[in-house]
Amino acid sequence: MVDTFLIPQNTVVTEKGEGAATDISAAAHRVFLITLAIGQIVEQESIDVSVFGSADGNIWSPKALVSFPQKFYRGETPILLDLTTEPAIKMLRAHWEVNRWGRGSEKPMFEIQARLKEVPAEMLQQAGAEAKART
Repeated sequence: MVDTFLIPQNTVVTEKGEGAATDISAAAHRVFLITLAIGQIVEQESIDVSVFGSADGNIWSPKALVSFPQKFYRGETPILLDLTTEPAIKMLRAHWEVNRWGRGSEKPMFEIQARLKEVPAEMLQQAGAEAKART
């Protein structure tokens, strides 16, 4: 069961960058919950976080597999990443872009983390059954 961080806890971000490659090849199921948490920020700034995939850790997808909505405030945002149709992807990596405007320091500052958790198959089956029951 994969349960790790694409962006380690309490990572301070002041410029564009990316996290380390994370191996997901041991995942029994290919659906993941990624939770972006922003702990500290300064005012008048934004961050965009996306996740890219790779088969070998050298060549990365040209387009993000999933992207979080642009964030301006502290808080947590979950997003599902379904790789069931992408069996070749064995590695994931987070990428972020930051922007700052207004008065004060021109350098943005975020304290963030992104946790990656494999979603158990039974949980997906239960959610699917509940969705079918509602229709």
